Parts: sequence; C-alpha cells; structure tokens
Amino acid sequence: MRAVIAVAGMGTRFFPIGKTINKCMLPVLDQPVLAYAVADCVAAGVHEIAIVTAPGEAGRQVRHYFTHDRDLENYFEARGWQDKYEPLAALHTQADFTFIEQPRSTERYGTALPVTLSADFIGDQDFLLIAGDDLLLRSDGGSDLADLIAARTTKGTPGAVAAAIVPGNDAHRYGVLTPREARDGYHVLKGLLEKPSGYELPYAYINISRTLLPATALRHFEKLAPAANGEYQATDAIAEWAHDNDLLIHPINGHYYDCGNPAGLLAANNAAAHAQGLTVPGVTS
Repeated sequence: MRAVIAVAGMGTRFFPIGKTINKCMLPVLDQPVLAYAVADCVAAGVHEIAIVTAPGEAGRQVRHYFTHDRDLENYFEARGWQDKYEPLAALHTQADFTFIEQPRSTERYGTALPVTLSADFIGDQDFLLIAGDDLLLRSDGGSDLADLIAARTTKGTPGAVAAAIVPGNDAHRYGVLTPREARDGYHVLKGLLEKPSGYELPYAYINISRTLLPATALRHFEKLAPAANGEYQATDAIAEWAHDNDLLIHPINGHYYDCGNPAGLLAANNAAAHAQGLTVPGVTS
C-alpha cells in the first residue's frame, strides 16, 4: 500500500504568512502539521509516501524537511545536540519519500490533481489519499489510518473513508458523507453533501480527507470533469467510484483539526500542548 499526501494548495487563509511558509509546514508544537500525517502513515505500516507539493519555495520547504541533511546532523553531533536531530533522522529512515510537483495553473486545478499526477507512483497498489493540512490527535497512541486499513479488511470492502462525527446542527459547516446501510449493517458511502443546509439527522459523518482506494479508482480521477466552479474535485471522483463500489465509512477515534485555517491550527496547538501537560504562563501588564 502507498500514500499520496496533497500539500500543493496556496494556503490563502494564512496570507500574508502563507506567501512564504507552506501551510502544511506551520507548526503544531515542534513539528509541522504534515509530519503528523506522515507519522500516521508510518504507524499504519505505509512506508512509500508521495508528497505532492506546489512549485517554488513552498515545495522546497517540504523537500528539505523530509530529506536527510548530513551536514546539519554533523553540526548537531559536534555540539552534543544529537537528541535534537534524532527525531528527524528516524523520520528519514522510516519512510521512502517521493516528491511530485503540481504545476500552478489557472486552467486545471483542484484536489483531484495530486492523484492523477501520482498515477505512476501508485501503479497497481492500493493507496491512501490524504490532505496534509488535516490533523488527527489521539491520546492512546493509536493510529486512525491503521484502524481504517484494518476496518476495510474486516468488512471486506474495496475502499474506506475516515469520518469524524459531529452534531447534525453543525453539518452545514462541513462536507458531509451521506451513508447507506450495507447488507451486513455497516455504513458505506451513498453520496457527499457540501455544507448542507437544513440537515435533519441528529449526527453527521464529515469528510476529513483520508480515503483508502484501490488502484482501479484511478480512472475515475483521470476522466473527471471539472465542477461548476472549474475545480477538479477529489470528492467528485470518489463519489463516482463509490456509486458502483462499497466505500466503507469508518468513524475515527482521534480528534480532528482542520489546520488549513488559523482557528483550526490554534485549536490543534492548544490540544497538543494540553496533551503534553504544557501550560502557557500568564502575561500581565
């Protein structure tokens, strides 16, 4: 199994800092958001990872972080700071990274492009499609990607999508996965609703951009037509594939944070700090 992590977005909600720092490289405590997604892949036993980046400085930052820097490691060793570099050194040996650059274009853009650009990397393997600015935090040391893979195997479905559960009256804030019941009683994807109004069910499954698909789903991405807004949307390709295949909806155990916006990043930092027992000293004037 392989993983495709998409981080080629412009990050306009973080402008002006987004001009210089890729939003996926903004920190949650001492690690960039993207590192948490990579760690979840590794914990799930997925060690072949393609990271689809934007061109220029944004892509350079990602490549630099996930590529071994022997000179920097030597510098740290010479000063007795090996423990500071060790987490990075471990990261570089735990996964095999492929970096794919997504061209910046006003004619062809959207969340489906990372998959089509990664077709050769995916080959004939099952693959995880992950957004690099979404974060899952768990207090039990578990991996929601590992749980997703295991659930797909247990239920015997060809694909699976991770979902967070929110109250129904909050559904209008999210992309909602609408379920249908499979013959064995579990939920599979019926369709997707983008920020639905008047949602009447007591709870909603929301899309958190973590999907497990077989390589045969690639053709749905490759033949995808643009949406009304001109964007090639991964959710459209996934919904089209799910029309003829069971896509298991699997609720997560961790807490979901949308780090693609400042409020979500702040919430993730607060939660991570709390989990580590960190406190912020009060400031008085």
